[in-house]
Formats: sequence, structure tokens, C-alpha cells
Amino acid sequence: MSSLRKSVLSRGPKRFNPRGSCTDCSPLKWSKYFDKEEQVQIEENTFNVYSIGNTGPVLVLIHGGGYSALTWSLFVEEISNRVECRILAIDLRGHGRTRTDDETNLSLDILASDIENIIRKIYGNESTSFILIGHSLGGAVVVEAAKLIAGVVGVCVIDVVEGTALESLSSMQSILRGRPNSFNSVEQAIQWSFRSGQTHNIEAARISMPGQIKNSVTDELAANEAWNEGSSSNEIKNKISRLCDTKNSSTIEEEEEEPKESDAECSNGIAEMKVPTVVNKYTWRIDLKKTEPFWTGWFKGLSQKFLELQAPKVLLLANIHGLDTTLTVGQMQGKFQLQVLPRSGHAIHEDQPHQVADIIASFLVKQRLAAAKNDFSVIMPAC
Repeated sequence: MSSLRKSVLSRGPKRFNPRGSCTDCSPLKWSKYFDKEEQVQIEENTFNVYSIGNTGPVLVLIHGGGYSALTWSLFVEEISNRVECRILAIDLRGHGRTRTDDETNLSLDILASDIENIIRKIYGNESTSFILIGHSLGGAVVVEAAKLIAGVVGVCVIDVVEGTALESLSSMQSILRGRPNSFNSVEQAIQWSFRSGQTHNIEAARISMPGQIKNSVTDELAANEAWNEGSSSNEIKNKISRLCDTKNSSTIEEEEEEPKESDAECSNGIAEMKVPTVVNKYTWRIDLKKTEPFWTGWFKGLSQKFLELQAPKVLLLANIHGLDTTLTVGQMQGKFQLQVLPRSGHAIHEDQPHQVADIIASFLVKQRLAAAKNDFSVIMPAC
């Protein structure tokens, strides 16, 4: 589930703009971070997956509710340079480019069964070690799936705890209603993602947000459209937008009720061309408000199930106060490794991909689940 924590993240200039402005909100392509995109056919269902790497254990990455596998892109870039591993990032049912015969059934057992089936289809009887890594809803899914998949040697859960998750459900509908219903362009959606605090990392917004929205006319995922050359008018519009953003980087357009003809002028007079605005609006790929019947089932019993897993485990949180009683006792008993990254929001792996990669790579090397590479040195856990 999406959280709108307003914490401020101090990052280097490559990834984070401390002014809160977005001078380049153009979408980024998946191929910058992954080797392959594939569609895995299972009966009537087509699951979209991204992968990279040829040797080592398989890191299976499961995104949170409303996100897509592209949310892992920056983390993948970092972890691949630290340990020898293969990576499989999956678009869950109802998300991203995955298409299933029942997009509305997001019960925990169905989602976990999907992951098991995908892994079995791709790897068959191959003797492979799997490390399951999940964010938010994805954390609940990997805990459930770990009981079904042979060869699971490690589990990582990112920013989800049963107690705090269940407590937050009462306010989740109001949070979701507070989001825009649509965007006039992919760039506007990316800027909203960054400016609203959904992610504090502009590069993450540029690769992740196009996987969360779709064209309301064609029903095509924005991430698909982004890689195709636009019409000449769109190219002109984008050029003007870049010119305007250079001068007016702190301004975001207000969403219009109906698309209409526009002068596409910069208020500072840099560009004066008349081009038609794009008539297609973009809406959310999945309406999370309609998934409410499944919310309690996603998280109820999660803490105990996590502790009962026999594989080595690590929990990453954005806030130490999010730890519930069950996990507090388990952590004191040494049943899992805990790491807190307070200078991030809910999407820790987007906000701080470098730090998350350091933690998980260290966990894998320390547990002898993966071999270090590029002279990577294990960091000691803070908690």
C-alpha cells in the first residue's frame, strides 16, 4: 500500500533534487536496468517479468500494491554490482503489463500461488536457490510464497509490519481518495510522484511511475507508450516542455477537467508555438480502492508467519516505531536482522537504492547465500 510520508531525503545530485523541483520528468526505459522483459504464459494468464544476470542465486522481487516490477529498477542496478546473482522482478496480477483472467482477485493465497507458478514455469526442476524480496504488499506475498517454493534460502521484507499495517487500513481509503484520479501526461504523473512524496528520488519516479498508470483511451500501460516515438506534435510539445521546465522547474500544471486546444506557451515567453494538447489522459493501472476486501487478509498474521520461516530473514523499515510487539520480541530473540533507514519514505528501495543494496548484499554474503563481487565489503547491521 502506498504511504505518503513527508520525510526529507538528503541525496547526491545524481538522484535527488533538494529543491523539490523536477527539471526532467521524461520517462526512463526498463532496458537501462534489466537485460530482458518476458511474458510468462500460465494457462489463461500472462505474467510480465524483467530479469538480469546469468549466475548465482535468484533474487525474486515482488512490488507493493499499485506499483509494478519497475519500482525495483534502481535497486537492481545497485545490487547487481555488489553480489553475483540473477534477478527476477514480477508484475503482480492486476499490475503492470501482467494480464490475467481475473484481475480483481488479489487474495493473498492467489498472489502467492502466482509467484510459485511463475518460478516453476521459468526454472522447472533446476536446482536453484531463491531469495524472496518484497515491498509492502509484496512483503506479505513473499512470506506466504516462501512456504510454497522449494529452494527458498532467504527472505527480505521491506516496510510492512502486521500491527501498523492493520492500524493504517482505516485511513487508507481517504489517502487513496487524496490522489489525483488522472493525469494529462506521463510527465505530469512523474512530477506528481516526486513532488507528493510518493518517492523522494526523481530517477525512481521516472522509471517507476510509467508502470503505475495507463492510457485511459487505449488501456495501454504508460511504460509501453514511453518507448515508442511520438508524433511530430508530441515531439514539439516535449521540446517546449523541456524549455519551460528549465525556467519554471518548480511549477506543476493543474489538472484540467477536459483536454482542449492550448497554446503550449511558457509564461516567461521562451516558446510560442501552437500545438494541440494530448487528448489522452492517464489513469491508475489498478484502482486500489476496489481492493479493500483483501486488505485485512494481506496482513493478518504476517508477523508470526514471518518469524516462523526457517530461512534467514531481514526486515527493512523506514521507522523504528513501526515495529509491532510480536516482531519486537522476535528481534530481541535474534530471529531476524532488522535495519532501519529513517531518511526515506515508504518506498525505501526507491528512495535509497544504494543503502538498501548495501544491506541486502551484506545479508546475502554474511549468510553465504551469494558471493561478493567488485570488492564489495560487508557492512555491519545497525540493528
